[in-house]
Amino acid sequence: QVQVVESGGGLVQAGGSLRLSCAASGSAFSRNDMAWYRQSPGKQRELVASITNGGSTNTADSVKGRFTISRGNAKNTVYLQMNSLKPEDTGVYYCNARFYNNPTVYYAYWGQGTQVTVSS
Repeated sequence: QVQVVESGGGLVQAGGSLRLSCAASGSAFSRNDMAWYRQSPGKQRELVASITNGGSTNTADSVKGRFTISRGNAKNTVYLQMNSLKPEDTGVYYCNARFYNNPTVYYAYWGQGTQVTVSS
């Protein structure tokens, strides 16, 4: 059974920093892409940043230059370094892991989410 576990959320003042961590375990497949999404109050879940199995990254325009996604030494671990936080970054941050059976077939899993609150 695949588990995706996030940690690192909390309350921070505007201009501060937080680092989110995500670890995925239990998949039979090693190739994976991972991503961070967030859902702010009254809004749909949106992609914040993603990283492919090969290390290519993509970051939403709203957080570009402030947030950085990276992988840990363990391939199934990913981090989101969030700097210069703004109140509009407040929301529940979810980790998504896609494990590939072959280049076109994957199985996607979500974590339970971690709350990030940025006060003004």
